[in-house]
Formats: sequence, C-alpha cells, structure tokens
Amino acid sequence: MPQLSMHSPIGDLTVTEEDGAVISLDWGWVPEEWQSETPLLKKAMDQLNEYFDGERLDFDLPLNPPGSDFQKAVCQAMVDIPGGNTKSYGEIAKDIESSAQAVGNACGLNPIPIIIPCHRVLAAGKEMGGFSGQGGVDTKAILLKLEGALPPQQQELDL
Repeated sequence: MPQLSMHSPIGDLTVTEEDGAVISLDWGWVPEEWQSETPLLKKAMDQLNEYFDGERLDFDLPLNPPGSDFQKAVCQAMVDIPGGNTKSYGEIAKDIESSAQAVGNACGLNPIPIIIPCHRVLAAGKEMGGFSGQGGVDTKAILLKLEGALPPQQQELDL
C-alpha cells in the first residue's frame, strides 16, 4: 500500500492509500524507502498543508475507511460536518438513529482523523470529549482553534 509522510504543526503524519482511496492517517514518519508519492497521496499532502495554513477547512479526497457499516456511517456523518462547525455525539446519534456512546466509540476508531474530522464532534454542553490522535484533547483543541470552532469555555487555553 502506498504511503506518504509529512511534517505538520501537530507532528509527523503519514497517509496511506489503497485501491485509489485514502484508508488511514497516522501519526509518525514512514522510512523513505517505504514512501510512494502517488497522485492521490500528493493531493492529500497538498490539502493537509492548505488546511494547516488556514486556506482550507474541508477535504476533497476519495476515502474508504475500514470498519463496520456503522463505523462507516459515523465517518460519513463526521465528513458532513462543515469546517468551522461542530456537532455533539448525541446529535450525530440522533441523525443515524443510534446512541451517543456508540457514536463516541466509533469516533475513537476513526482511521482517518483530521480528513474525517472527528475533532469536530463534542460531548454534551460543548465539552471537548476525547480525541484518538496523538496529543489527545490538546490536539483536538488545536484543530478546532485552527478552524475557529473552539468552544467558548476552551478559549482561555494557551494553544
């Protein structure tokens, strides 16, 4: 499977492609001999750089996150949250006729964080909830601040 790594403000990231779709985004750097700059991975890197530069809020990439049908439904619900906005686990649960806890569990299994914006999903009362990526909630707060969507009660954080 082709992979390509990049440096970002939140750490090194590696994107993996399979059958013409992005299947994962992981923290860390893949050795140079394992990297392959395919047109899709180059496009993903360009869009991630635009995102971190504040020039893009949403991604336009073919995605195929591994997981159950339920996990894929939650991933699609997250993709549908426009940049600069948030939803609660409960709101997504209502949309897909599930429970907030099940949605939270599926968010925690998101294999393509940032691109599938699980950071835009908050707990009840606009509380941060969790984030499965490196740095946990601190990284989630950085991403939301970058998008201008950091909840008011988090604004005093020095990010």
